[in-house]
This record gives sequence, C-alpha cells and structure tokens, in this order.
Amino acid sequence: MIGLPKTTEFNRRIPKKKFYENMDISPALKKVFVEQVKNIYWRNKIAVSTTNLAAGKEVTEIEVFEVYLNSPVLDDGLLRQIDREIPYHILFLLEYQEKYQAWIGYKEAMLSGNKAFKVNSYYHTDWLSEEELPLKITGLSLDEVYENFVRQIAGNNLKVQTFGESLKNTIERNEKKQVVQKQIALLQSKIRKEKQLNKQMQMNHELKKLRKELESL
Repeated sequence: MIGLPKTTEFNRRIPKKKFYENMDISPALKKVFVEQVKNIYWRNKIAVSTTNLAAGKEVTEIEVFEVYLNSPVLDDGLLRQIDREIPYHILFLLEYQEKYQAWIGYKEAMLSGNKAFKVNSYYHTDWLSEEELPLKITGLSLDEVYENFVRQIAGNNLKVQTFGESLKNTIERNEKKQVVQKQIALLQSKIRKEKQLNKQMQMNHELKKLRKELESL
C-alpha cells in the first residue's frame, strides 16, 4: 500500500476477536470494535530487516494497519488502546467506501507501568483516495521515517518554528498553543458576559497577555 517497498508487505488479516481477547479493553471499547470496525489487516512491516533503513534509537519497527470501517466515524480511543499495548509504532490507514484517512499518534515508551507506550496527540488526514495520501518513506533511519510520517500527516498543524526543531518539541509547543487558544476563547466569552467595567478591564489585560504568549508559540 501507499507505494511502500514490496519487501515490507505482510498482508495478514487480524481477527477482531484477537484484539479484544488479548488487550486490557473496556466493554465500551469492545462495543466500538464490534460496531465500528469491519476488518483489520496488517499490511506492512517497516523494519531494518525489510528495508535499507538504519535502526532507530526510539523506533524499532513501524507497522501499517489497514482498518476497514462500517461508517466514516471511529472512536480514536480504540486506536489509542491498540497503540498503548503493541510495542511498535503504528501507522493506521482507515478505509471507508474506497476513501482513506491516515492516522498516527505521537508515541513514547513508558518508563514504568504495565503499558508499553504512552500516546499523546493524534494526527490524521482528510478522507482521500489512496493515491492522494501524503505518505512516503523519507529519511535514513526508522526514527526519521516515523517523524516524517507524523509531519506528513499533520501538515500545517505541526509547523517547525526554528530550523532543526525536534518533533517532540514541535508537538509540545503545539499542545501548549492549543491550551492557550482555549484559554483565550474562554476569557473572551467571560468578557462578553461581564457587566462590571473594572472586571472587564482586568480580563482584557489578561487577554492581551495570553495573545502575546500565543504569538510566541
């Protein structure tokens, strides 16, 4: 799929039952599996053994899972649970009526606990044809390929602020930006509702500080 080397092809169907029998999954997520997911295929395995890529410090393999859906909506909690428990980085390709969305989570190894990974933000494309998906192997190592997959899928949502900025720093800055944007929206709503002029002035002062902070991110 998506023009990946034939040496990476795996093409095995994974019964849904295997997921919810072998994962620590809630009844609600099991219901998502049953109702929203039609089939899951393990399409590709991007690894040192299947490519000419160098081993990564953080990424040992990238698995490509194609998930056929019963509707164009999927609870991303399901992807998050799969990501947490499978000890490899995963690129999800959701399929519905011959259109695709590419999904990927920023995934870091847990220092402790019984989960393999913690997953922070998820990024995804719009619904596109397979040919339109903005995915290609770029980089010399598995770390670089994974980071470029994340940036390719996220697009303008993960703009680099300074040359050489790491993916981790870009994501942390973007998450902070989203927090500040929510704070600004909440404060603007409060200002519109506030009747007392002195309180409006105090909140407008705080609003200016938040906008200045947002500009720096």
